[in-house]
Amino acid sequence: MNNTALTDKHISLGAKMVPFAGYNMPVQYEGINAEHATVRKAVGVFDVSHMGEFILKGENALDLIQRVISNDASKLYDGKVQYAYLPNEEGGIVDDLLVYRIDEKTYMLVVNASNIEKDWNWISKFNTKGVEMHNISDQTSLLAVQGPKAAEALQSLTDIDLASMEYYTFTKGVFAGVENVVVSATGYTGAGGFEIYCDNAHAETIWNAVFEAGAAFNIKPIGLGARDTLRLEMGFCLYGNDIDDTTSPIEAGLGWVTKFTKPFTNSEALLAEKEAGVKRRLIGFEMIDRGIPRHDYEIVDAEGNVIGKVTSGTQSPSLQKAIGMGYVSKENAKEGAEIYISIRNNNIKAKVVKFPFFK
Repeated sequence: MNNTALTDKHISLGAKMVPFAGYNMPVQYEGINAEHATVRKAVGVFDVSHMGEFILKGENALDLIQRVISNDASKLYDGKVQYAYLPNEEGGIVDDLLVYRIDEKTYMLVVNASNIEKDWNWISKFNTKGVEMHNISDQTSLLAVQGPKAAEALQSLTDIDLASMEYYTFTKGVFAGVENVVVSATGYTGAGGFEIYCDNAHAETIWNAVFEAGAAFNIKPIGLGARDTLRLEMGFCLYGNDIDDTTSPIEAGLGWVTKFTKPFTNSEALLAEKEAGVKRRLIGFEMIDRGIPRHDYEIVDAEGNVIGKVTSGTQSPSLQKAIGMGYVSKENAKEGAEIYISIRNNNIKAKVVKFPFFK
């Protein structure tokens, strides 16, 4: 089991620790609902240092990225971030990721913790033009400071004008007295905020400074449990649940980051699938009758015919109702359609709704 540079800090704060993607991670401190509310209403801090970071450098760095990702990275400029996925050759998804353009010949890719080795090997396979690749995952710590008060809580720690940072941009500067810190505004909670990338050696210094500066805003540590409920309320996909090696990105609603303006892995087949129309779609639904949907529960129609499967589900702390995501056949994917979730041999009524659940 791997530890982050902050594992001892979480244990000292009384976090409930669980194994996640090979790391010993805090799932909750005072409780998922309370932590969820902290992020929605004020500001909370996640240790997400288990995420992976790769640096790609050289004349052909952009060329390599363009060949392996779905989005068009030629549209990036220095300090801009892009969401994309790595298509596989069978119509599924190797991983979803963020692409950071540091300069014209230097990029940082941020990948999911459970896929670090898989992604590294996949990208390396296509590195036929001598791009310099560095896997800096083990030496990099990452804090996500999320919530509507994040900018105010952090501003005293840096000269970077946090309030004016646009969504999906980043900058490098001094933060909490530490040089060369990357501060970005991407977020996975829908509550606004920033990500702070630093060397492991500075992680505890930055963590302590963030909590000292944020004390006036009632800043709190937040576990991965609330991270999951927050992202689900926004309808954000979680790799391994809603998308994986077998799921079609077109069915998953990732057409918006699939740019056919350039060739990439499996692009011809994905274009053909898009043009032919998909047979099923990833939908959001809310429960009408009582019951909480869980991963892999069957979705059925009024007659009890199986029409799909739940990929994510929870009791939404913000909405006080049960919500979920799942794949259903296209004809059952229309907004307002009545569907049923099979929970312990009972078919419980739900309806298809638009993302995000939390407006």
